Amino acid sequence: MAKQLHVEVVAVEQKVWSGEAEMVVARTTEGELGVLPGHAPLLGQLKEPSQVRVKLAGGEQLTWDVTGGFLSISKAGVTVLAEEASRAAAPAAAAH
Repeated sequence: MAKQLHVEVVAVEQKVWSGEAEMVVARTTEGELGVLPGHAPLLGQLKEPSQVRVKLAGGEQLTWDVTGGFLSISKAGVTVLAEEASRAAAPAAAAH
């Protein structure tokens, strides 16, 4: 089994999601960042507004729209500390 990251997505008011993932992708003020197990410790400011994508084993992806906050990467895992976080809407089907 591939190594997993422990991921927590936290908004000011509540813990939004917590679990194991294969990868986290977030846009910081320095650019988009992909985080895999073993990533060096880092603290980055999230670009506002942006999205955070969590890729789970099996190919499922969870996406949140975030406003403000930080991305913290440590040996313990990845924490997204957002001012606001809400599940992103599924892409709309093309209208004809």
